[in-house]
Amino acid sequence: MKLAIQACGKTDVGLVRTNNEDCIGYDLRGGIFVLSDGMGGQAAGEVASKITVDTVLSYFQQREDHDRRDKVVGREFAGVSGRASALANAIQLANQAIHTAVEADPLKTGMGATIVALCVEGNLFSIAHVGDSRIYLIRAGAIQRLTSDHSFVTEQVRRGMISQEEADRSTMQNVIVRALGSDETVEPDLADHELAAGDVLLLCCDGLTQKLTDASLLELVNRTANLAQACEGLILAAKEAGSDDNVSCILVRAAERGWLEKIFG
Repeated sequence: MKLAIQACGKTDVGLVRTNNEDCIGYDLRGGIFVLSDGMGGQAAGEVASKITVDTVLSYFQQREDHDRRDKVVGREFAGVSGRASALANAIQLANQAIHTAVEADPLKTGMGATIVALCVEGNLFSIAHVGDSRIYLIRAGAIQRLTSDHSFVTEQVRRGMISQEEADRSTMQNVIVRALGSDETVEPDLADHELAAGDVLLLCCDGLTQKLTDASLLELVNRTANLAQACEGLILAAKEAGSDDNVSCILVRAAERGWLEKIFG
């Protein structure tokens, strides 16, 4: 079955911040979707997230053949598809670019960014992430988180030091333990999945998820078939719930080719 892909993304400065350190971007034709949440003073977070998104999109746009074996950038990751390996290469390039920018400008010390990235090819997709931005899969009326936060509290949960309920209440939820630009090298988490008609993938920053439960995300996405309206609804709900950060999301939907034409013309 051939799948058609539809996508929409939105980023909002939120209710508290005066600048937006989030950046989103995608190439629908190439099946590449990227969201990054920047950090750092002197507007450096905005710089880091833009470097991240631009580097990843540029990497894929310059690939001549998605099936060829890419030249490895940094560490090579075994046991994953060519799509996932390409995502790893692009993310490691982005890490190098941020690290170089920090070395060139002392005012950017501490600059960094999270990333979630998605590559779709046919009925398969690969994901990669660093930090606490997330990717969710909504399928058959259920929602599944496909990423695990690289955060202090998540590490504590993994080690059995605190419960998930305690982590959800922790004031240290935004302390991340892995980010682009922090070191000369970075290790993204990678995974390969199958895509089915009706699937919706949600890429989002912690400004969206800090106040909304997974069940709330599912209900909000399912309210409308219009992805632009769904993005707006997610961001509005996060702000109404008291999110104190920038809020950004990308929604990607797979459908049988005839379905999109029937619904949207």
